[in-house]
Amino acid sequence: MLRIIDIMFAIVYIVVVDGGTKMPYREKTAWLSLLAMVVTFGPYFALVATRALPSEPSPNLRQLGLFAVTAIVEMLILGVGHLYLRHRSTQEARMPLDERDQVIMRRSLSSAYYVLIAGMILVGCVMPFNSSGWSIINAALFMIIAAEVVHYGVVVFSYRRQA
Repeated sequence: MLRIIDIMFAIVYIVVVDGGTKMPYREKTAWLSLLAMVVTFGPYFALVATRALPSEPSPNLRQLGLFAVTAIVEMLILGVGHLYLRHRSTQEARMPLDERDQVIMRRSLSSAYYVLIAGMILVGCVMPFNSSGWSIINAALFMIIAAEVVHYGVVVFSYRRQA
């Protein structure tokens, strides 16, 4: 756990302190969102994939509790991070999207949409015939998180490419 916190602080230092004057606000928020998803849902899906939780009949309250803790921790990381970034660069945070930002957002959302649709077709049309319960729920969650990672990854890549 301490290694995860060390990695998180190193990334925050690189994003906010070291490159704070050069990196656009929207790129910082994309890095923050990527970091929050990796730190929270990475361990969640690792536990689910290794079947570390005992299998219980539905409703599996342990799994539900693990997901709730994961979601709450992600929201806390995002909330504190957004408040910090907004406090450090209030003028830039209030600026409307320019043409470059709009193109980057459009590109990132369309890429994430394809990932999400492919995942939902898998979860909604294929998996009900050979899976049930938490395996379908976790597959849907994984595809939603994968689509968000693609979205923020394309945002970061686009800003880095233009920097």
